[in-house]
Amino acid sequence: MDLITGIKERRSIRKFQDRKVPRQLIEEIVNVAAYAPSWKNTQIARYIVVDDPEKIKALANEKCAYGFAGNVPVMSAAPALVLLTFVEGRSGFERDGSYSTLKEGGFQMFDAGVAAQTFCLAAHEKGLGTVIMGYFDEEEIKKIVDIPEGQQLAALIPIGYPDIDPAAPPRKDASKLLTFA
Repeated sequence: MDLITGIKERRSIRKFQDRKVPRQLIEEIVNVAAYAPSWKNTQIARYIVVDDPEKIKALANEKCAYGFAGNVPVMSAAPALVLLTFVEGRSGFERDGSYSTLKEGGFQMFDAGVAAQTFCLAAHEKGLGTVIMGYFDEEEIKKIVDIPEGQQLAALIPIGYPDIDPAAPPRKDASKLLTFA
C-alpha cells in the first residue's frame, strides 16, 4: 500500500483475534519505526514487548490503566503489549544537560509520539492493528515489567491481528485546519 493510503486507512484497533504475533514480525516493525525522525537524530524511542499471556493479564487492570476501565479489556485481549519508552535527557537537550529550546524537555514526548505513529503505520502495513494508549500508571507497570533506568514510559500500544474493521470518523478538512500567515 502507498503511504497516503496507509495514513488514511490506519485505525485505532481495540479488538484483536486470538492469534499470537510472531516476534520476528514485531522486530521488522521496529526496524521500520527506527526511521522515525527525532531531535538531532537522538533516536530515543525504545520498545519493550510483553507477549507472555500471564504478564499481559497482570498488566490489564485498572491500577495499571490509571483508573481508565475502558482500556482494561483492550489490553487483556491483545496478543502483545508494546511499552514505548524513551531515553530521558537527550531529545531537546544539549550535551551539558541544559534545554535546547523554550520547550524544555517537551521534545521527548514529541519524539515518542512520532515514533509511536511510525510504529503503528508500519504495523498497519504488515496487517496488524494497534491503538496508542496514554492512560497508565508507570509505577504500577514497573512492578510487573522492568523499565530500564534512564527510560520513561511514553505510551502503551496493544498490537495484534484486527478482529474489527472500524470506519473512519469524520475528519476536518483543510479549510478548518489550515491558516496561511
